[in-house]
Amino acid sequence: MTDAEFDDFLKLDIRVGTIIAAQSFPEARKPAYKLEIDFGDEIGTRKSSAQITAHYACDELIGQQVLAVVNFPPRQIGPFMSEVLTLGVPDAAGEVVLMQPTYAVPNGGRLY
Repeated sequence: MTDAEFDDFLKLDIRVGTIIAAQSFPEARKPAYKLEIDFGDEIGTRKSSAQITAHYACDELIGQQVLAVVNFPPRQIGPFMSEVLTLGVPDAAGEVVLMQPTYAVPNGGRLY
């Protein structure tokens, strides 16, 4: 692993948002969902593809808050344009567990 400077961290814009829509993404190479996430007035609603099907069902995701990098360039994933990188960590089996605040916070709040 290479060392990073604090200024490198400051370049990442990691915000909290609330999932307002989730649907399966059968065209993805690996099982995934298409998410719509509300990041508040400043950023608005953004789309994300997330490989989180092992632990989450679409209907359970609605209303959950997640953390995402909002300043990466959009990325084409099959027929879908993913606009943010939803963050997670692997469990013991390598399946993604979402990074989420432990208390409800305003959408758009920046990680620091």
